[in-house]
Amino acid sequence: MAAATSPLELRSSDQGLREGFLWAREQALAYVFHGDPVGDWYEAALPGRQAFCMRDVSHQCTGAASLGLRSQNLNMLRRFAENISPSRDWCSYWEIDRRNLPCPADYRDDAHFWYNLPANLDVLSACWRQYLWTGDRAYLDDGALRFFYDATMSKYVPRWDRDGDGIPEHYPEYGYRGLSSYDEAETTRKALVAGDLVAVLYAAYRDFASIMDLDGNAMQAAESRRRAGTLRESYNRDWWLPGERRFAGMMRQDRTYDPREVEMAGVMGLLSGIVAEGEKTEGTLARVEAMKGQGVEIRSYLPDLLYRYGRNGAAYAELKARVDPSLHRREYPEVSYAVVGDIVTGLMGVSADARDLSVATRPRLTPDTAWAELLGLGVLGNSIELRHEPGPTSTCANASGPSFYWKATFPGRCAHIAVDGRASPADCATDINGQLVSWVYVRMEPGARRSATPA
Repeated sequence: MAAATSPLELRSSDQGLREGFLWAREQALAYVFHGDPVGDWYEAALPGRQAFCMRDVSHQCTGAASLGLRSQNLNMLRRFAENISPSRDWCSYWEIDRRNLPCPADYRDDAHFWYNLPANLDVLSACWRQYLWTGDRAYLDDGALRFFYDATMSKYVPRWDRDGDGIPEHYPEYGYRGLSSYDEAETTRKALVAGDLVAVLYAAYRDFASIMDLDGNAMQAAESRRRAGTLRESYNRDWWLPGERRFAGMMRQDRTYDPREVEMAGVMGLLSGIVAEGEKTEGTLARVEAMKGQGVEIRSYLPDLLYRYGRNGAAYAELKARVDPSLHRREYPEVSYAVVGDIVTGLMGVSADARDLSVATRPRLTPDTAWAELLGLGVLGNSIELRHEPGPTSTCANASGPSFYWKATFPGRCAHIAVDGRASPADCATDINGQLVSWVYVRMEPGARRSATPA
């Protein structure tokens, strides 16, 4: 079988960053397979299992999309969707192997299997993100995926929400079938509800509302958005421990809040946006930024998260630590895929929105990296090139594909942004956690190359 390839390249003044990217790209591509009964896929589980699991795929799919692995993402996410079943209380298979069977390490039969309750919700949000990045209508129209979205919100959540408060719970008699957290520490396995489950549920309500918007189902969209808002309000009110200036990590079986740290709760809380701006975001960020020594799985989330919240120096340090050859378990697939995603969406600040055919960019370089350039980045139906350099100046090229809108974004308040030397009035707004950003939209015709800089 021929080795997988990718057109994605990184050029930079930063030799360590270049070398780290090359390692991550080649390591990630080494985990790509085709010709198996499961279809196109890449490893997203413990190395050697020849399988992919729901949490890992939900996290790795952005890096995979950046490498051009669109068919793999769609196939793998769809495999999870098509295996949702009432016989498993609307769970799917937590982990699927290359034979297109539930991985035997996690599954014996429909009454005995490992399952983390955030999984369905996380996969739903991953599918929404993939639609925004690719514009692939299959994420909206495919029958298995649509059934999965609807069943997750209307059947899965109520089935596991035994007390009717809107949040699924885990009870001791469930064993490993329905754990309330992605954190698999012994204490967290006993929790009634963990903070990361609440965060992922919030994101799923929000993203399902966006899917319903595109469906023209205004009533269902409004109801899902209302539930997201109610959940965010209750989380910030009830889970916050003002004396300790942080959130509880989990709720015990007696419904008291446990102040012990659940690292995934902080990570997912920030990534989902459920954490309120200001003191609560700052406190959670400080705790997440201080994480040292945890496993590579949870730490692989940190660079992108820290970039999102403007902690560029800390994010860069975490990114470099992830590519260090001495990193224990660096071969875990999530590490290499996350590094690619961290560079594309974090350092280079790329995001996409298929609804208005826009690609946003935002430079987040530190003094360690004077300039950086991506080539062969597949986003929407295009291959784009993007360069950030001192000034700051960003240059975007539509190397192939139809027209799109470049949202050239810069930190801070700018009255004008010059595009190819001609100043245009800039829009300005507050990003997450009060970060001011300014931008202009630039139409990118096929073959166009444009440069933007704050004027």
